[in-house]
Amino acid sequence: MADDRKEILELFKDLRVADVRDGLDWNMLHHYGSVHYSFRPLFRTRVIGIAKTARYVPYMESVPTMSPEEYTKWVSWYYKEICTEPWQKEIEEGDFVCIDQSSVCVGIIGSNNSLNAYKNGAVGFISNGGPRDTDEIILQKIPFWSPFVSQGMDQGRIRYEAHNIPVSIGGVTIHPGDVVVADNDGIVVVPRQKARDVAKYARQEFENDKKGRRKLYEALGWELDATVL
Repeated sequence: MADDRKEILELFKDLRVADVRDGLDWNMLHHYGSVHYSFRPLFRTRVIGIAKTARYVPYMESVPTMSPEEYTKWVSWYYKEICTEPWQKEIEEGDFVCIDQSSVCVGIIGSNNSLNAYKNGAVGFISNGGPRDTDEIILQKIPFWSPFVSQGMDQGRIRYEAHNIPVSIGGVTIHPGDVVVADNDGIVVVPRQKARDVAKYARQEFENDKKGRRKLYEALGWELDATVL
């Protein structure tokens, strides 16, 4: 599988979201793969990765009344027993972390745990909730796509349910191992079993675009750049 991952990532190297969208169309997947346009990156960047999925759901219990000192202990318990991150230990080089948090406005991912995943090989994140500590996430240059940002901590709001399972984010079902391509145009997801066929025609359109734009650059007398070479 490790060799297959490298091969798949290499096939999508340099491809833009728009190219991959075209590749899906060429394979008659016109209505599949494009995450809703409300999902935007925290900063302009481009990432290609393999989906590592996790699901979180709303916490239904009440938060007991307690002193701030007692609350500190309760929060520690909550992160150890309720809102856990078992997927962190399974991150592989090239993983794109896809978190379905039931659209709850809570910052499951912040500056600390995003950096830990990044250290272990994650290349980016998508969540249908919102990250917090976004200034630090941007400073750390950790790619993140979401429909909003959030201030709240996890406790009393959300709990871990499962990982390495299909998740629904932005109108797309993402399976573990799917290919995720993300840039300033948004995010597109390619089913793993279709990856080679999609990459073939995505690259066809990518190369055609470069050739056409290069001719226009030359006609305009512009210096050629990496997007047309």
